[in-house]
This record gives sequence, C-alpha cells and structure tokens, in this order.
Amino acid sequence: MADPLHTLGPAFQAAIAAAYGPEHAGADPALRRSDRADYQANVALGLRKQLGGAPRDIAQKIVEHLDLRGVAERVEVAGAGFINVTLDAGFLARAVSEVARDPRLGIQAGEPETVAIDYSSPNVAKEMHVGHVRSTILGDALARVLEAVGDRVIRQNHLGDWGTPFGMLLEHLVDDGGSAPKPPVDDGGSEPSVGDLNTFYQEARRKFDSDPAFADRARRRVVLLQGGDEATLALWQRFVAESRRYLASVYAKLGVTLRDSDIVGESFYNPLLPSVLAELVEKGLARESDGALCVFPPGFTGREGEPLPLIVRKQDGGYGYATTDLAAVRYRAGTLGARRLVYVVGSPQSQHLAMVFKVAELAGWLGDGGSRAEHVAFGSILGADKKMFKTRAGETVRLVDLLDEAVQRARDVIAEKNPDLDAVTREDVARAVGIGAVKYADLSNDRIKDYVFDWARMLAFEGNTAPYLQYAHARIRSIFRRADQAVPAADALVIAAPAERVLALAILGFGEVVHEVAETLQPHRLCTYLYGLSAAFSTFYEQCPVLKAKTEEERASRLALCDLTARVIARGLDLLGIEAPPQM
Repeated sequence: MADPLHTLGPAFQAAIAAAYGPEHAGADPALRRSDRADYQANVALGLRKQLGGAPRDIAQKIVEHLDLRGVAERVEVAGAGFINVTLDAGFLARAVSEVARDPRLGIQAGEPETVAIDYSSPNVAKEMHVGHVRSTILGDALARVLEAVGDRVIRQNHLGDWGTPFGMLLEHLVDDGGSAPKPPVDDGGSEPSVGDLNTFYQEARRKFDSDPAFADRARRRVVLLQGGDEATLALWQRFVAESRRYLASVYAKLGVTLRDSDIVGESFYNPLLPSVLAELVEKGLARESDGALCVFPPGFTGREGEPLPLIVRKQDGGYGYATTDLAAVRYRAGTLGARRLVYVVGSPQSQHLAMVFKVAELAGWLGDGGSRAEHVAFGSILGADKKMFKTRAGETVRLVDLLDEAVQRARDVIAEKNPDLDAVTREDVARAVGIGAVKYADLSNDRIKDYVFDWARMLAFEGNTAPYLQYAHARIRSIFRRADQAVPAADALVIAAPAERVLALAILGFGEVVHEVAETLQPHRLCTYLYGLSAAFSTFYEQCPVLKAKTEEERASRLALCDLTARVIARGLDLLGIEAPPQM
C-alpha cells in the first residue's frame, strides 16, 4: 500500500471495466502527480478514440464506478476530462507510516534479473584522468540502484591490460635492463608507483614514435606476449599488479564499490578469441575482406553508402577491440548468465557498440527473448571555455588531483560555514562534501549531454547540488540533537497541514523513482527527486513548527516525518554513492 499508485491503479482499472466492459480492463489509467490535486488520471482522453464521445463524459462515467472508499477524500472531473484525486488524510498517514517501518523505505523488489554492468575500464600503466570519472561515477550509481531493486549485479571492470601498447612498454623495460621503472628503495622492494609508470609510458611512446627499429621490436614483443612467452608475461604482470593496486586506492578515495575481484581485463578474453572467431565463421557471419576477416552487420554503412565492416581478425592475423568485445558479450550472457548487459561507455563509442551488439544478436548470443545489451552513453566534461576540461597548462586533469582539490575546496567552505566543528569532524565532512560534489555534478545532469565543470556551482549550499542535499539531511539530524529525544514511532504520524501533505506525497514517490532509474538508467531522475524532496521539507519546516508544535501529538508526528525524510535523503544519496554526514 505504501505507494498510492498501487491502490489507485487497480481501482481505476476495475472502474473502467465496470463502466465500459471487461475488454477495456487493461487500459492504462495514466495516473500522475498533479498540482491540481494529489493525483490526476488522464485515461478518458486515451479512451476517446475507442469509445467515442466527449472525454468529460467518459471520465464522469468512470468516476461513477470508482470505489475509493477509505482512500480518497475527493474525486472530481476537471477540464477536458481529467480525473483529479485527493487522498484521504488517514490513508496518506498509513501509507507514510508503512514506508517508515519498511527497511527498504518503499523500494519494492521486482522480478530479480542478473545484470552485468561494464564501467570505469581504465588502462594499465596509465593514471586515471578526468575522462574516466563519468563512466566510474555513473556506472557505480547504476549498480547500486539495480541492486536496490533486487537485481543480481555483476560488476565488470574491463581493464585495458592487453594489446599493442604492451609491446612498446615491455620492450622499453627490456632496454632499461628489465629493472625500470625502479621501485622505491625504502619500500621493501615493492613495485613502482603508477605515477612512475605514467612517465615510463610517455617515454616508451616517444621512443616508439621516433625509433623505427624500436617500434619493430615492440611489435615482435606483442607477439611474444600473446604467444605466452614466460619472460614476457612476467614483465607484463609487474605493470598489471601495480596498476591494480593504484586503482584500488583511487576507487577507495572516490568511494565507489568496484573491487579488485571485479576486474576482468582484456587479457582474460584472449584465450577465448579463437573460439569466438570460429563460431562466427561456422555461422556464416564472418568473411574475408582485403585480407581481414570481417562481419558486415546489416544497417551499417560508410560515408559512400558502402557496407561497414566489424573487423574480427586483422590482416596480420591479430585481434582487435571488436573481437574482445564480442567475446565479452558471449561470456557475460552465456557463462555469467546475465540477461541485461549494461555498458557505461562514452557517446563516441555508440556506433562501435551498436555494431558489436548487432553481430552478437546475429550470432545468437543476444536477443530472441534471452539477453539484451544497452549502451549507457554519456557526454563530455567541459571547462569554462566550453572545451574539453584541461589544466591551465592544457594537460589532462589527473583524477587524484581533481579529488584532492575537491576536498580542499570543501574544507575551506565548511570551515567558513561552521567554524565550531572539531578538526576530525570537519575533515570527515570536507571529504564527504568534496567527493559528493564531484559525483553529484555529474549525476544530476542528463548523462547524454556535456556539462561544464564549475567548482563554485558544485560546492554551493543552494540549488540542486550535493552540499544542499547533505545540509538538508544534517539540518534534520540537528533537530533531534536539540529535541534530545528518541525518534517517535511511525504510528505517531498524522498528516494534516498542507505542507505535511506535500512532504508525505514526496516521500511516497521514492520507491517509484528508484525503479524508474533502474529501468531508464538515468540517475539524474533520482537527483531531481531528492532536490524536490529537500525543497518540500524546507517548506514544511518553515510552515509547520516541530519542536514548538502546539501539542505533544503534533510534535511526535512531525518529528517522525522529519526522521523519515532524513532517512530517504540519506538512502537516496547512498544510491548515488554520496555520503550524508549527520552534521555540517
């Protein structure tokens, strides 16, 4: 009962069937929140073509058969044929009390599905930069939301740990006597830092681009690596091991749920590539073209209208990203049993992924009522000049530097806003606010669009920002510190004042919006909801005295409503991967 739609929907469908026959029982009531009432049903306009007549007359007949006793205080036909429903205050209070008692806060578990979600996907021997932040933040939020609705989520960090660049890196390592990059002498023989590796990569790239003999050796080193040469593999594993340690530290700083066990790099699929190719050939999908083996999925053409190939084996006999991506689809759908494959990858890869998905469908790994794949595309992060976000020197922004700056800026803001916080609390709050601001700035925008990175806006305590929501939560928690009493029982809830009603209805929408995000894979919808909920609480707090309520019963009810609002805000932020400090 927690979500009124679960009660209103069936009641409307029963009324439609009673008014116009059982063949119309499945009609969508088209219920939605309204500023004219609590809910509005637009079903009469949808039935006009089937039934004929004026929508107002259709709506009136539905209302005559509508049984909402104990649910609605008022039902009326308005305008061109809208049906407005104002809920009964007692029903509303019971529904909110049910959410308050529910550990899931009204998020109903749906039919569970196994979901493999591909996100973050950095490269070995290179530092993560600002270009990795969107995939990592978006993917982690979606993984959390999908788990919240009951899905079994398998995180897949598709690490770039294989292929041509490693021939260059490993050959450079050999040139330096197999000992570079050198580990710190005071670290017990540990591997070098990834910063050293980043420099090492740049040195190897310069040598590869300027020295043809080195480039030839590097290409031969790739063959040794792919062929399983033990000495080459041992060198390769040094890079991979250090990079994985580095990634663990960055993910911990960013506060995402990716673990080392979630890494399934390109190297994992290398042994699977020949069988992928053999299956494509056996099914008649792959054919030779200009010395390469290609699949030509229907519907994809080049600039001149010629069929566009997906190359699954290159002219030199090697494999590229397409083959690895096909192997990943087959593994995730077949071996892991995922029915929903989610790829959190930038928009520039849209055509590539669409071709991979189409070939996988032709091969029988996707479609036909089985697994399906979805590309969660996203735009770029821009600087104030509306160009790709860079440092003032024009270099790519390191992710660690970005996060450290976010915490430092938040530290300054918090010190100014609340100088009475002790040092430890202030540091914890600064970390939560700084990292949260970076995440929320990304998640609150429609992911498909580019957005401008703006420190001032991100860290503002007004508007649709993480600090505003975090402060709303902390503000509620401060009420209980001043009240010096335990949270009243959920049964104490009474919905009477208009602002209480608006807040209660906002709370009841939480479960619906979480399911909506799980379906659409658009986390900005949850951000918009949380901002609206916090705004509704602000109005409630201004108009409805809590600690100075007229009666003990009113005080208990409003305290219970405050607590529930704080819990929903905290849970919503948690689904976005953002902390909600108890004080700020």
